[in-house]
Amino acid sequence: MKVFKFLVLGLTTAVMMSCGGGNSEEQGKPELREAEGYYQEGDKKYKIYYGGIFRINEVENFKNLFPHGMIDAVSSRIGTQIYQGLYKFDQRTLEPVNCLAASEEVGENAKVWTFHIQKGVFFQDDACFSGGKGREMTAKDIKYCFEMLCSNYPGNTSHELFTQRVVGARDYYDGKANEVSGIKLIDDYTLEITLTSSFSGFKSLLAHPGCMIFPKEAIDKYGVEGMAKKCVGTGPFMVDQISDNQVRLVRNPNYWEKDENGNQLPYLDIVKITFTKDKKSELSNFRKKNLDMIWKLPVDEMENVLASLEEAQMGGNPEFRYQQVNGLNTQFYAFNATSPIFQDIRVRKAFNYAVNRESLIKHTLKGENEPAEHGLVPKFGKYDNSNVPGFEYDPDEAKKLMAEAGYPNGKGFPELTLYINEGGSINTIVATTLQNQLKESIGVDVTIEPLQLDVLIERFATGETDFTRTSWIADFPDPSNFLWLFYGKNVPDDPHARSLPNFSRYKNPVFDEYLEKGMASIDPDEQMMYYNMCDSILVADAALLPLYHDQYIRLVQNDIVGFPINAMEYRDLTRVFKSK
Repeated sequence: MKVFKFLVLGLTTAVMMSCGGGNSEEQGKPELREAEGYYQEGDKKYKIYYGGIFRINEVENFKNLFPHGMIDAVSSRIGTQIYQGLYKFDQRTLEPVNCLAASEEVGENAKVWTFHIQKGVFFQDDACFSGGKGREMTAKDIKYCFEMLCSNYPGNTSHELFTQRVVGARDYYDGKANEVSGIKLIDDYTLEITLTSSFSGFKSLLAHPGCMIFPKEAIDKYGVEGMAKKCVGTGPFMVDQISDNQVRLVRNPNYWEKDENGNQLPYLDIVKITFTKDKKSELSNFRKKNLDMIWKLPVDEMENVLASLEEAQMGGNPEFRYQQVNGLNTQFYAFNATSPIFQDIRVRKAFNYAVNRESLIKHTLKGENEPAEHGLVPKFGKYDNSNVPGFEYDPDEAKKLMAEAGYPNGKGFPELTLYINEGGSINTIVATTLQNQLKESIGVDVTIEPLQLDVLIERFATGETDFTRTSWIADFPDPSNFLWLFYGKNVPDDPHARSLPNFSRYKNPVFDEYLEKGMASIDPDEQMMYYNMCDSILVADAALLPLYHDQYIRLVQNDIVGFPINAMEYRDLTRVFKSK
């Protein structure tokens, strides 16, 4: 979950030592200091160095850096450098690995989990603590954060992570209990969690940003709203400066983790994140070496960039590294299930048949993505979506369905606005293509209205939009993470209350039943069968308009080491360093 990661998309941080220009950090060439040992990457061995500034740009600004309010990808990519949970993801494999949990014991049927907490982990120094000195983190802090995650308070966008899964969490959320009965403090370094049913993806769920740990002292001093920008965690970097144009993170001098050579982590001194919306400007800054990486290329620059890279590689001297992977992501347009416009399933199906996804990929996106022709969930790992039916381009069937619904050639169809987030020109380019296809295929006029990300999220969540551009980047690598977006029991009774993460307000009790069975199963084959059935139901109901799955492309400067790409664009900068 996270709630919708509107592509912005779906980690990082930073800035220079001062706001003025001209210093060595601003030029990206701070002093590097030798550390112990070497790093092996493929057939190459790199000497490890401390120091340096890692510079990244995001085309959208972050919305909220408080763990329970991180509902967009940019916030998560920044927040993951500051905060930590019991687990985090291996940056290469996306397998959950131990972080604040030193070890765990799992009871029979995977319902009772006992976590043994790392000792000697300290919160970052902050004015919320006595004397400004960070104190040791214990299991008591984890219980506090997890119970707060289960609390019904404004700004908690992640409660459904636990309220449907942990014993007593729903009663606590509804105000029927004083504590979550399924979260028990055993001692200072041991915590026990009891689930309502087994869930094989629980480790991965605990690596979700909403499960990251913070101190009560920070809440007491800054409040939930204040912690949207005032961050206190246990992570490798801490916030030094936040403005409208950039975020600067600096190395946490008291970070608890060391590498295999005994070097205290992290290696980098500074992480700088800027917020320039124009992708062409971003690419230009990368070429000038003012950025250390960029994620996703401008569509109209794709061929030129890749051609120049191929030419340089043939000459044995590429000026940057190219990384590519099929993203664990789906771009789609959401129907508001409570909107009168989309109550008729024939209309929803007609919209799906009216879209030529192959043409969208080939001509608009220049072939760098995969059409979403088999439901919502992309193929990955043990999940095969090939037997999930989809919608092929069939304008004749689309016209027929619209006529049956009372809108021959689109006549009499209500005014319709497609809301998109304004960051990144690709959203507008795709929306314009779909606007033309819908007009040509079924005679429907669509107005495109770009909104700031935070405004779009709020209007989408409160049911104020009928037709919305969105996307989902997995928070953890499990099909249930996608399907959870349509779990009906997360939809509030109040039609104007925030519906998270089921923004579409879709309800189907059979879908809910199969999803629950899939998440509770400890048999991988049975699990995937139920997930396939869930996705097939979404297609049968035409509950959404799937468009495509991204192929993630990153360009990385040659001196950046230890920064592999992955299908979630999950970024962990703890072990990234600059080489000479």
